[in-house]
Amino acid sequence: MFTKILIANRGEIACRVIKTARKMGIATVAVYSDADRDAVHVEMADEAVHIGPSPAAQSYLVPEKIIAACKATGAQAVHPGYGFLSERASFCEALEKEGIVFIGPKPRAIEAMGDKIESKKFANAAKVSTVPGWLGVIENADHAEKIAGEIGYPVMIKASAGGGGKGMRIAWSKAEVRDGFDRARSEAKSSFGDDRVFIEKFVVDPRHIEIQVLADAHGNALYLGERECSIQRRNQKVVEEAPSPFLDARTRKAMGEQSVALARAVDYQSAGTVEFIVDSEKNFYFLEMNTRLQVEHPVTELVTGIDLVEQMIRIAAGEKLAIKQSDVKLNGWAVESRLYAEDPYRNFLPSIGRLTRYRPPEEGQFGDVVIRNDTGVTEGSEISMFYDPMVAKLCTWAPARLAAIDAMSEALDSFVVDGIEHNIPFLAALMQHPRWREGRISTAFIAEEYPDGFAPIVPNEEEKAVLSSIATAVELLRRDRLDRLGGRLAPHSGVLKRDWVVKIGEDYLSASIFEGMISIPIELDLSIDGGKALTVASNWRPGDLMWRGTVGDRRVAAQIRPVPNGLRIAWKGMSVTARAMLPRTAELERLMPEKVPPDTSKMLLCPMPGLVVSIAVAEGQEVKAGETLAVVEAMKMENVLRAERDLIVSKLNAKPGDSLAVDAVIMEFA
Repeated sequence: MFTKILIANRGEIACRVIKTARKMGIATVAVYSDADRDAVHVEMADEAVHIGPSPAAQSYLVPEKIIAACKATGAQAVHPGYGFLSERASFCEALEKEGIVFIGPKPRAIEAMGDKIESKKFANAAKVSTVPGWLGVIENADHAEKIAGEIGYPVMIKASAGGGGKGMRIAWSKAEVRDGFDRARSEAKSSFGDDRVFIEKFVVDPRHIEIQVLADAHGNALYLGERECSIQRRNQKVVEEAPSPFLDARTRKAMGEQSVALARAVDYQSAGTVEFIVDSEKNFYFLEMNTRLQVEHPVTELVTGIDLVEQMIRIAAGEKLAIKQSDVKLNGWAVESRLYAEDPYRNFLPSIGRLTRYRPPEEGQFGDVVIRNDTGVTEGSEISMFYDPMVAKLCTWAPARLAAIDAMSEALDSFVVDGIEHNIPFLAALMQHPRWREGRISTAFIAEEYPDGFAPIVPNEEEKAVLSSIATAVELLRRDRLDRLGGRLAPHSGVLKRDWVVKIGEDYLSASIFEGMISIPIELDLSIDGGKALTVASNWRPGDLMWRGTVGDRRVAAQIRPVPNGLRIAWKGMSVTARAMLPRTAELERLMPEKVPPDTSKMLLCPMPGLVVSIAVAEGQEVKAGETLAVVEAMKMENVLRAERDLIVSKLNAKPGDSLAVDAVIMEFA
């Protein structure tokens, strides 16, 4: 067994590998760029080596710097995590030449599975179900049209070297095949330097289900069940679960056995994932094989009890698998939510900044529920523009699917993150979605259910009653605390006022208190808008970020933040401003003029914090609708900002190379 390994990665996956290595008694070496000098993974590791500037292309993606760090520290092996160099066969070969072990598969397997056309040929040879299609060279648009006609519409045109949705087109007709072929080739050439494309049958309403495999260097291979990864946005996974609510035991076994056959065909030696698309009739087709640890591996670990990172290290050290297929049992249900630094209300644009508050829910086992949070940040960490926007992976396990989902819902409500925009409201809303809860999902779920993007959720009457009850209880304690301060002119008499009004959004709801005392813990009997009587109970104290308690028969965990004359309550994907006041104050409040936001229609605002890559116009220039105005880069994404209408540029406020905050004015129009 190794005595020291280097982790050629950063963030949560580097921390994840360090935890297992520490458990195994293996010393660890972290590498870091300028931006990660104070990162959590650097602090966790036994040693840390600086490898260059902040951009990944000058640090984490430079094999020579990783190898030099290994030599300097005496690391015998490298765990690549995922992303960066994890699927680069040349990196694996370079390590082997230096006598350093790559904790992952051999170069041949990486190369064979890294090319989509070659991997399908291997899959066909191993008798793995593949989507009907044409894997040979497609000469031109006429040839593409002929192939599509033979396969049957709709078809998918895909770049051979593709990934992340680039070089991919769906065609439903001859005309769309011709256009899609040209566009896919062009995109593939510019994105990957390889214009080869292939055509295959497009599966309507598909699910994305993947099989986890383990294989050692002694000919042993097995599968650890499946993960359902159909909840995706722009071909990126958002929520995963294990097992799939769709598969039966027979289909699971068939998919598992075919995955193992493919692993054997390429002499696979490590943890790997075979991805399939599955249609509504449970027909499954090979998509690709990921020759690395997957982001969503924790859900498999939670339902099998097997540490995949430990298995990877043991296999790389030459050990035989100590697990047989008959030992693998799927126990309970696990769900993973990916917490991203992005603004769900602005079409999920990236967000950067300092985590002024970062307080995840407590990890561990609580009754029948397990909570796990894989992260690489802590309070005070900086979310930079240089890397992937994923902040954490929150996982819950429970004996049954709905129990795991409900546990995830409460854990998301309890996850405190301030200082950046984040997607917790979207994830929390998703946990309440009927289609998700019923398991009626496909890869088109988010596009179908949120066609216009994610908008703030408007609470229904029952939810307004809960929010109003919380606001009333908080306001009573706030006033009581103020009245007890020394030097107050008119401390209250101690008699609890019965009638209150709570403003939620534009609605004014009456709150009538029947009984209760202002104390901690507080307990009140009240009615909202003449509805049924509710008992509100909580241990909340002024200053707490979390309000935990009960409203009627509902257990509630909500986040509250003070705002002028009220508070902001975040709960189950909702985020509302609530103001509890006396009836006379409410009368006067209704008469207040509405504050109208400033007119920004003649300005181009920066939609996210980022770096100005280019400005495509000059002062005085006439621009037509749809023309490019500027390009802003953030978190590995280039965002093209276009003119929404014909206009004239009157003033430029930014230049290439400028770092801008969200809503910074890039240019003004006449």
